[in-house]
Amino acid sequence: MKNKEPFQTRRSALKNMGFGVLGIAASRNLIFATNHHKDQTALKGNINHSVCRWTYSFLSVEQLCQTVKQIGFSAIDLAGPKDWPILQQYGIFSSMCNGAEINLTDGWNNTAFHPKLISSYLEHIDLVANAGYKNLICFSGSKRGMDDETGLENCVNGLKQIMSAAEKKGVIIQMELLNSKVDHKDYMCDNHKWGVELCKRLGSPNFKLLYDIYHMQIDEGDVIRTIRDNHPYFGHYHTGGVPGRHEIDESQELYYPAIMKAILATGFKDYVAQEFIPAGPDKIASLQKAISICDV
Repeated sequence: MKNKEPFQTRRSALKNMGFGVLGIAASRNLIFATNHHKDQTALKGNINHSVCRWTYSFLSVEQLCQTVKQIGFSAIDLAGPKDWPILQQYGIFSSMCNGAEINLTDGWNNTAFHPKLISSYLEHIDLVANAGYKNLICFSGSKRGMDDETGLENCVNGLKQIMSAAEKKGVIIQMELLNSKVDHKDYMCDNHKWGVELCKRLGSPNFKLLYDIYHMQIDEGDVIRTIRDNHPYFGHYHTGGVPGRHEIDESQELYYPAIMKAILATGFKDYVAQEFIPAGPDKIASLQKAISICDV
C-alpha cells in the first residue's frame, strides 16, 4: 500500500497505547486463539463477520489471518493490494478494500484532489475486481470552510467520473460516515442525511455508505431507527464501543445484539466488521467475544 495511507493516525494511536513488543503479545494471543477455538460454539451464519486490520496491527497480516480462521470467520476489512496474497493464502476475504484514497482529510469534496483521486480509484477498481473483491472505501474529506451543498456538488462531479467503471467491474464504492465531534474534526460526511443525499444524487447502485455505528452514535445517536429507515443506502457496517472505541461489551452504552438484529431485519447480506481498539489484557479474547455478541 502507498506510504500515505489514511489509517496512519489510527495506527500511531495504537503504538502510543503500548502495542509494542509484538512477538510476545502476538505469540500469547495466538496461543489463546488456538487453545480456545475448539471450545467455541459454531457461528450461526446470519451475520458475515469481519475485523478491521488496523485495530489488530500488533499482529502481522499472517497472524491475523490465522486468528480469524481460528475464531471461525473468514474476512478482514481495510486491507490493501499488498496484503491480498496473504489473505488469499488463508482463504480470507478482503471485505472492505482500501489504498485508493489519499487520506481521511483530502477527499472527494475538494476538486483540487479530483485528478489524483480519479486516477487512483480507476486503478484500484481494476485491482479490486481482478482480485475477486467488491467493496472499496472512500472519504468525503474535511470541510475547510466549505458549505455542505458545495461539498455535495463537488463529490457528485468527481465520483461520477469513476462510477461507470465501478458499475462495469461490479465494484461498490463506499463512503464512510465518520464523527466530527471527537475523532475527525471538520469531516464533511459526518451524518447519514448528507451521505444519503449524495447517494441519491449519484443514483448508482454501486455507491453506498459505510455506516460506522461507533461514529454515528457519537454524532447522531438513534442508530436502530436510522438503519431501519435508510438501509438501502448502507452497504457495510463497522462496530466500536462508545465511548472510547474499545470493546463492544457491557462496558459501553450500545447494545449490539439489538443493533445486529435490526441490521438482519433489513435483509442485509454483506459484512459487519469489528473496528474497536481492544483494551483488555487478552485482545484475542476481546475479538472472540465481540464476534459472539454480534452473532445473532
